[in-house]
Amino acid sequence: MEPNLILIFSFIVVLGVSIQWLAWRFQVPAIVLLLMAGFALGPVLGWLNPEQTFGHILPPLIALSVAIILFEGGLNLQWHEYKEAGVDVRRLVSLGLFLTWTLNTAAAHFIADLSWPIATLFGAISVVTGPTVLMPLLKHARLQRRTAALLKWEGIVNDPLGALLAILVFQYWAVWYWVLESPEHGILAALGNLGLGLLAAIGAGIGFGYLLSWAFHRGHVPEFLKSPVMLGAVLLLYVAINAVQEEAGLLAVTVAGVVVANQRLRNIEELRRFKEHITLILVSTLFIVLSANIELETLARLNWRSLALLGIAIFLVRPLSVYLATLGTGIKWQERLLLAWIAPRGIVAASMAGLLAFPLIHQGFEGADQLLPLVFALIAATVILHGLTMSGLGRLLGLAAHNPHGVLIVGATPWSIDLARSLKKLGIPVIVNDTSWHHLRAARLSNLEIYRGQILSEVAATSLELNAISYVLAVTANDAYNALVCTRFAPQLGQNHVFQLPSIANSSEEDKTFARSARGRIAFDENTQYEDFMRHYYHGWEFHNTQLTEEYTYEDYLQDRPRDMILIAVVAKNGQLTFYPLADLNPPETGDTIISFSPDDSESEPEK
Repeated sequence: MEPNLILIFSFIVVLGVSIQWLAWRFQVPAIVLLLMAGFALGPVLGWLNPEQTFGHILPPLIALSVAIILFEGGLNLQWHEYKEAGVDVRRLVSLGLFLTWTLNTAAAHFIADLSWPIATLFGAISVVTGPTVLMPLLKHARLQRRTAALLKWEGIVNDPLGALLAILVFQYWAVWYWVLESPEHGILAALGNLGLGLLAAIGAGIGFGYLLSWAFHRGHVPEFLKSPVMLGAVLLLYVAINAVQEEAGLLAVTVAGVVVANQRLRNIEELRRFKEHITLILVSTLFIVLSANIELETLARLNWRSLALLGIAIFLVRPLSVYLATLGTGIKWQERLLLAWIAPRGIVAASMAGLLAFPLIHQGFEGADQLLPLVFALIAATVILHGLTMSGLGRLLGLAAHNPHGVLIVGATPWSIDLARSLKKLGIPVIVNDTSWHHLRAARLSNLEIYRGQILSEVAATSLELNAISYVLAVTANDAYNALVCTRFAPQLGQNHVFQLPSIANSSEEDKTFARSARGRIAFDENTQYEDFMRHYYHGWEFHNTQLTEEYTYEDYLQDRPRDMILIAVVAKNGQLTFYPLADLNPPETGDTIISFSPDDSESEPEK
C-alpha cells in the first residue's frame, strides 16, 4: 500500500472514531456528523475522492465491511425475543414491511420517475429502521417500556429482514439483466439459477452457523481465538457463496449470524461486544467514504421529484404503513402516533445502497447513480427530524419516563428496601431485584416495583426494560456476584453508573480482591461493608432526606452531621441523581436533597 494511501485511510478511521466520540459527548446522532464530514471532504472541498484514491479495491472493501455489519445484525436477532415481542411487532415487521416496500416503490417510480429496478431497490432499502441509530435515540428519549420495546424490536428485526429483501430484489434484477444479455438461457433457467443460488446461500449460512457453534460448544476453539475465528469465518463464507452467485454471500452471512445467535453460546455477549467494536469502526469509515464518493453532478440531478419522494416516504408512507399494520392490535393511539413518525434509517441502509449501486451502475441500469444520494438524503432527513423530535413528542404524548434517573437495586435486604423507599419519596424510579419472593415481600408491601429472578439471565435481559434506569446498585452479601452484576451492566450504563459495596474495608488488602476492571465503583463509603449496613439497620439507623435551602446550606449540613453518618446520594432540584462518592465532585446546591444513613437523631453526636 502506498504511503499516501496509508495516510488517507488512517485519517478516515481516526476522523470517524473522533466523530463518534463527539456525538457521544454532545448527545447528537453520529450519522449526521459522519455524513456532513463525508460531504465536506468529498463533493464540497474535493479533498477526498474514494474511487480515485482506493481504485478497484473500493467495492470489495465495502462488500466485506457490509458482510461483517450484516452478520453482526443477525447476531442480535433471537427467535425467542421475536416471539416474546408480541403480535404488535410481528405485524410491524411483516405487513408493515411489505406495505413500506410497495408504497415507497410506487412513489419512487411514479413520483421520482425512477426505473422499476431502481425504484424497487429503493423501496426495499427504505424499510430498514436501523438499531444503530435507534438505540442511542431511545436511550436519550427515555420512553416508557412498552413504547421503547416496540421501536427497539421493530428496528432489530427489520435490520436483517430489510437487508435480505434488498438482496433478493437485487438478485431478481441481476437475473433479468442476465437474460437480456444472454437470451439463449431463457427466463426459466435464469430463475432456476436464482433459486438454486438463494437456497445454497441459506443452506450454507445455516450449516456454517451450526458448525461454528458446534466448534465453540465442544471447546475446539480456545476462548482467545473465538472472536478472530468468527470474523475469519464470516469473510470466508461471504467470499465462498459470492463465487457461486453475486452478492448471495450477504444472505449467507446474515443467516449464519441468526443461527449463531440462537445457539445459546456461553460467551455470546462477549462475542457480540467484539463485533460491535469492529462494526463501530466500519460504520464510521463507511459513512465517510460513501458520502464522500457522491459527485456534485449527481446531487445536482436531485430535483423536486426527489424531494417529493422523500416527503412521501417520511410523511405519508410510514404513517399509513403503521396505521394499517397495527389495526386491531392493542397499541394505544399515542404509541401508534409515535411509531408512525419515528423510523430513522441507518448504516445498513447506507451500506446496502453503497454496495449495490456499483454493479447496477456498471450494468447500465437507468438512474442507478441516483440510488446512493437518495438513500443518503433519506437517512439524513430521518435521523435529523426524528432525532430532534423523539424526546419532545414522547413527552407530549405522555410516553416518556417521568424521571430517567432511575435505580436498579440488586439484593433485597431490609436496609436496601428502606433506601428504595427514600428514593421513591423523591420521585426516583426504583426497581428492587432478588431471586427470593420472601426477600421481596417488604418491597411489594411498600408498593415498590420489583423483579424476581436472576438479573444476569437471558430472561431478564429481554423482559426487563431499563430505559428509565441510569444506575445499578449491587448490594447482595456476595461480593463476587456484585462484581459480576456491575460488569454486566457497565457497557450499557457506563462505569460511573454501576456501584457495589466494598468487599474489604482495609485498603491494604485490595490486591486480594477483584481487579478494578472487573467490578463496579465503590458505593457510598469505602469503609462500610454489607455487614456494617445490616448491623447499623438493626441498631436503629434510618435513611434521611434533607433538602438544602438558602438558610440551611451544605456547609451547615456538614457541620451538623453526626460523626458516623454515611452519605448516600444527592438528588438535584431537577431530579438528577448522583451517588457518593461521585457527589463529592460537585457539592450540592440550594434546592438539592441529600440522602444519608445515620442513627436516630437523639443517639447521634454532630461532628466537631
